[in-house]
Amino acid sequence: MKFRTLLMVALIAGLGGVAVAELQNVEIGGSIRIRGNYFNMDSIGDDSFIEQRTRLNVKADFTQEVSAFIELDSYDIWGEDFRSWYLCGNDFRGEDNIDLYQAYIEARNLWGSPLTARVGRQELALGNQFLVGVKDVSAVFPGQSFDALRLTFANDMVSIDAIAAKLAENYGDFGEDDVDFYAVYGSYLGIEDVTLDAYWMFVRDDEGVLANVLAGTTVDLHTVGLRGSGVIGGFDFELEAAYQFGDIDDVPSACPLPFGSADVDFDEFAINAEVGYTFDASWQPRIFARFAYFGGGDPDYSLFSNDYTMPFNRLFSNVEYSEFIDQTALSNVMAYTIGLQALVTEALEMKVVGSYYQVEQEYGNVGDDLGWEVGLYADYQYSEDLVVRAGYSHFFGQDGLDAALIADNGLNFWPGNSEDDYDYVFLETEIAF
Repeated sequence: MKFRTLLMVALIAGLGGVAVAELQNVEIGGSIRIRGNYFNMDSIGDDSFIEQRTRLNVKADFTQEVSAFIELDSYDIWGEDFRSWYLCGNDFRGEDNIDLYQAYIEARNLWGSPLTARVGRQELALGNQFLVGVKDVSAVFPGQSFDALRLTFANDMVSIDAIAAKLAENYGDFGEDDVDFYAVYGSYLGIEDVTLDAYWMFVRDDEGVLANVLAGTTVDLHTVGLRGSGVIGGFDFELEAAYQFGDIDDVPSACPLPFGSADVDFDEFAINAEVGYTFDASWQPRIFARFAYFGGGDPDYSLFSNDYTMPFNRLFSNVEYSEFIDQTALSNVMAYTIGLQALVTEALEMKVVGSYYQVEQEYGNVGDDLGWEVGLYADYQYSEDLVVRAGYSHFFGQDGLDAALIADNGLNFWPGNSEDDYDYVFLETEIAF
């Protein structure tokens, strides 16, 4: 058994031992989020649905700074779980789809040090969730949790997380035929109102999802990055740059004879940058500009080779750059955004956003202009616990949509075309307790 296996087993066993401490306090919480969506996607078609996510959690605090957290959730589309077929009155249509979303044990200040260990199913939100987040942004918000061990060392100056997560299990030898995720994420907090981050992330896909899709065997995908964010006077800023490297083994070559393998690897960059300024006025107006870049790789169009470089992979992102062409998996693209937001009243915040999109790596000779998008959004804080949100967005398609290799982390074409204009309207309410 490998050393990392022994270490993980020892830590889990140790946490299981300390969790017998006496119960001190129990807290119950949860949330209900309901959102009605209408999409007019032109050549792709219309789509309308109401989605609801319901969460209920219990936190138990024990002595010796030990706690346990359990959260159940259910994500549904209205009408998909109605338990009766109206025509005949048969009451068996609904299905039980309540999931164990989180369930972990946490021990803090281990052995008198600023070390925290959390083991079990848990959310992971690293940095601004550019690469690892909880999947709850905009429309379609099912949530995302990981079966993981997380160690955190934190004091007034630094915070360092070490994470090991299991993404897919095929019941072989430890790590064999599985998909695993590892990360080390460090933050320096020694500058007032500024955070500086550095990280390494590694997806090891041994006969897993991505390898099978590309007809290969194993995937080793490393991501390293730097991030800085903060507030200086009226200015706020965020800058993150990430580089991916690695390879995919045993992808068949384009050789007509049945032997050989292609050279398929990762070698791309991504950038996320935003700067804003908040005016010292009653409405607190804030203007901002944002830029995002996701490298499109280097496809091989030759009939005699199958070598290529993969586009940048968004991993488990919770950042969305478009209401239409992005579901946190947009890649091979550059996005330019400007916006204005203001607190119109103490309870009402409004925002107007405009974005322009270009393909980073063109396919064919259709051009690189994808289109423009404008959106108007409002958040109304009805009470401390209840918020109502509404918005409208419109997308003006351009020539690049005819052959835009931007979907599914840059691996698939966008199904629309250059003549498309899209509309999206939503109304949402959320209560948390």
